[in-house]
Amino acid sequence: MARKVAIVGTGQTQGARKRGDVNLAGLVAEAVNLALADARIDASRIDAVVIGSAPEIFEGVNFPECWLGPAIGALDKPILRVYTGGTVGASTGIAAYYHVASGLYDTVLAVAFEKLSDGVPMYGLSVTYDPLWGREIAAGAAGLVALQAHQYLARYPQISIEHLAKAALNDRTNALCNPNAHIRVKLTLDEILSSPVITSPLTLHMCCPTTDGAAALVLAPASQAKKHRKKPAYIRSVATCAEGAYYPGMDIAAPMSLKLAGQWAYQRAGIRNPVEQLDVVELYSPFAPQNLIWGECLQLALPGEGWRLVEDSFCGLNGKLPINPSGGVIAHNPIGASGLIRQIEAARQIMGVAGEFQVKKPRLALAHAWGGWVQFHNVMILAAET
Repeated sequence: MARKVAIVGTGQTQGARKRGDVNLAGLVAEAVNLALADARIDASRIDAVVIGSAPEIFEGVNFPECWLGPAIGALDKPILRVYTGGTVGASTGIAAYYHVASGLYDTVLAVAFEKLSDGVPMYGLSVTYDPLWGREIAAGAAGLVALQAHQYLARYPQISIEHLAKAALNDRTNALCNPNAHIRVKLTLDEILSSPVITSPLTLHMCCPTTDGAAALVLAPASQAKKHRKKPAYIRSVATCAEGAYYPGMDIAAPMSLKLAGQWAYQRAGIRNPVEQLDVVELYSPFAPQNLIWGECLQLALPGEGWRLVEDSFCGLNGKLPINPSGGVIAHNPIGASGLIRQIEAARQIMGVAGEFQVKKPRLALAHAWGGWVQFHNVMILAAET
C-alpha cells in the first residue's frame, strides 16, 4: 500500500522577464534554498532529487540535470529528469510524490525551472511538430489557443469575448497581491479588450509573458510531516492523462485527457461534488479562454456555462470557489516551472501562508497543468488533513 505524502517546504523565485544577474544554476539554487529553509532542513537530508524543465532548446543547454546537480544539492544523490511538455513542472511534483509514496525515499526534492531569456521559446514551439499535421501549434502556443478559443466560442454562442477578457481581468487583478508574479499591472476590462491583438480572439493582456523563474518542493512521508512544519499540505491524490495529438474527433475545446485526469483525481480523493468540496483551484491557463475551458472539463461548470466561472461571486478571493488567487500562469510563466508553481500555490493555501491572497481556511485545493497539443493534463489534490 502506498504511503501518504505531504509537501513540507516550498520555494520559488520572483518572476522577471530577464534575470541577467544569475546563470541558470544560480537561479535554480535560489528556489532550492528557499524550499529547504521552509522545510527546516539542509541539502544533506535530501534522499533523492527530481528535476524538470521544458525542451532544452529553450535555454540552449543540453542535459541540464548534469550541469545543475551541485547547485541543487544533488551531488552523490539519485536524480531523475522529467519532461512532459508544458505539464513538466507538475509532472516533476507528481514523480517526486511517487518516490516517497513508494517507500523508496523519505525526503525528496522536486525542482523545475526555465530561463527563457537565454533562448527564443517560439523556435522550440515551432519546430518540434509535424510540418503538416502540426501546423496549428507550429504557429506557437498562442496560435493553437486561438483555434481552441474559436472552437469554444462557436460551440457556445452564449460565451462572448467579454467573458474571456473578464477571465484575464480576474487573474491580472489577483496577481497584484502576489509578490512573486512577473506581471503585476492594474487593468480595466476595456484595456484588456482594446490591447493589441496577438492572434484573434486573443489580445495582448489575455496572454502570458515569458518568464525567468524556478521553483522547488520538499516532500516527505505524512507520518514525518509535522517534524518539518506545523501545518503541512497533504497530497490526497494525483492523476495524469495523455491522449493522441492527431486523430479524428479529438476535441481541443473539451479535451478528454483533462476530463479523465479530473475524474480520476476526484475519485481517489473522495470528491463527488468539486464545486462544493474544493476550496481553491489553481489552473494552468496561460491564455484567458482556458480558465473557462479547463473549468468545464474539471466539472466546475456545466458545458457552455464557463461564463459562470468568471463571476466575482464565484471565482473571487471571497467567492464560492476562488480560482487562481495567485494570478496564475497569465501573470507568471517560467514554462518548465509553471505546473510546479500551481502545486506550490495550492500547497501554500492549505498551509495558510499565501499572504495577501490567502483563502479563508481552505481544506481541499486543486492544482492543474496542461501541455503539448492540448493532449497532456495532470491534477493534484491537496488537503489540510491526511
